[in-house]
Amino acid sequence: MSTPKIVRFEPHGPAGRGLQRLEDIPADQLTAGTPVQHGHGYLDVKDLGLSAGVWDCTPMTTKPGPYPVHEFMLVLEGGVTIVEEGGRETTIRAGESFILPKGLHCAWKQTGYMRKFYVIFDDPSGAAAPDPAALAVIRPDPRAALAPMEVDPAPILGPLPKQHARSWFADPTGQWSVGIWDATPYERKVAPFPRYELMHLLEGSVTLTDGQGGGQTFRAGDTFLVPLGAPCGWKSTEYVRKIYCTFEPKIAAAAALSA
Repeated sequence: MSTPKIVRFEPHGPAGRGLQRLEDIPADQLTAGTPVQHGHGYLDVKDLGLSAGVWDCTPMTTKPGPYPVHEFMLVLEGGVTIVEEGGRETTIRAGESFILPKGLHCAWKQTGYMRKFYVIFDDPSGAAAPDPAALAVIRPDPRAALAPMEVDPAPILGPLPKQHARSWFADPTGQWSVGIWDATPYERKVAPFPRYELMHLLEGSVTLTDGQGGGQTFRAGDTFLVPLGAPCGWKSTEYVRKIYCTFEPKIAAAAALSA
């Protein structure tokens, strides 16, 4: 089995390959448009229901219904309006992110071309939201105030940083979450990464290393994925702020919920 590696997300897919044409959306799921969609999957862990990648599509409007998965999306081009049951509309445009929780009754209204990065959790446990009526479109505020968090000194090389975070959403199993995090400069030694995490840098820069001489530097505006088990060290020499989408597998907990 190959060692998982840190992956830089590219808006047009891997260099030289681009996006692949995807199957057409069935007409019986639409109220407007004949959409043409393309995509590239950077991650697909079928037994966990976890996938991530880049997707684009021409205009369409879907029929209202329960959203089938938990999905975090970062809009790269264009925009979309989510129409919730009762008529509430939320429009998300390029440069913004949002979350659609599984079970939210809504329609997807896209009047122009759209491109996005996404992370999907198609929860195999079947766990339902405690209050389905309270589900809504969630829009993390990149400028929101964050709360101080404890820092584990064990993996830190040098002075401890100051870190803050705010969680915007967690699925009913507690495995998939989205939030905002920041930190002052610090260095963390190379170790297997304990979760899957998509990171989109809002401010600052960081160099991630694999312990084998390989390293990648990411700057504000970049998006990248660190898979579970990937050797990963962190070195930042300036303040960093990011939006994140993480998945920490709790297979036993998920199985119990589905029993």
